[in-house]
Amino acid sequence: MLKTILLVTAQIVFVTALVTAEEPAAAKPAINLDERRAFGYLEDICKLGRRPSESKGMTDQQDLLVAHFKKLGAESGFQEFVTPHPKTGVPVRMKNLIVSWRPQAKERVLLCCHYDTRPYPDRDEFRPKGIFLGANDGGSGVALFMEMGHSLPAIKPTFGVDMVFFDGEEFIFQRDGGKFFLGSEHFAQQYRDRPPPYRYVCGVLVDMIGDKNLKIPIEPNSRKFAPKVVRSVWDTARTLGIKEFVSKSHPHEINDDHVPLNEIAKIPTADLIDFEYPHWHTTKDTPQQCSGASLVKVGRVLLTWLQQVPEDIGR
Repeated sequence: MLKTILLVTAQIVFVTALVTAEEPAAAKPAINLDERRAFGYLEDICKLGRRPSESKGMTDQQDLLVAHFKKLGAESGFQEFVTPHPKTGVPVRMKNLIVSWRPQAKERVLLCCHYDTRPYPDRDEFRPKGIFLGANDGGSGVALFMEMGHSLPAIKPTFGVDMVFFDGEEFIFQRDGGKFFLGSEHFAQQYRDRPPPYRYVCGVLVDMIGDKNLKIPIEPNSRKFAPKVVRSVWDTARTLGIKEFVSKSHPHEINDDHVPLNEIAKIPTADLIDFEYPHWHTTKDTPQQCSGASLVKVGRVLLTWLQQVPEDIGR
């Protein structure tokens, strides 16, 4: 990762009461998010250990996620591809996981994250070859989507929803350089070259959104490629009073999985990312540095936003 009138007369009050009693307004479906449960999902993911592409931890995570979303009523499938190992050249099989809600909808919103972890905590001053759990960087987006899955069957999104978990976001074995965003690039190329029978009107990428001290400024590439998405998501956060979504821009453009989606697939996609995380790529990126409250705040924004995505957002 390079890394919202007072009634004047008694008569009006009486008539209003009658209308309410006879024709109650449809209650808005409750957003069912639980901080403790969300944090528990993050802990469960990290208990699997390191989760680089094609590792045992990754395979165990894939099994866990397929079972989880099946129980919640979603459809799941893998998008597989092969890439050479950057050090040995040996083929590595990677799998993007696609979880679909209302799969019959022909216009859809893409929610995405990466679910692989960097092979080593190469920014760790003392243990650059230690165990990297990637609680925030890799785990937080997964835990968020697992938690959001409890609410999605009940709410009524404007569009169909796909959650995509990208593999190979950072299959990197050195501190600097290397080929990033393998899963999102493959996904974007397939969408462009073999168009599916549906259209993604827009997308939102989440990355490192579990930090206890959460602050999500506007990422400049997102504002450039997907200004309508940025505006509608941050407006939702402001309406909800969630101040962790900061209206100012991040001082630097961030290259992340949203770049291939915007540039190759032409899906206007915004990146929700808190890049000011002191434990980035170190052994200290553990659940203890994260918060279920942060996950739930981002979830509230996204679930509310999904119910009011503007019809013209992708035009």
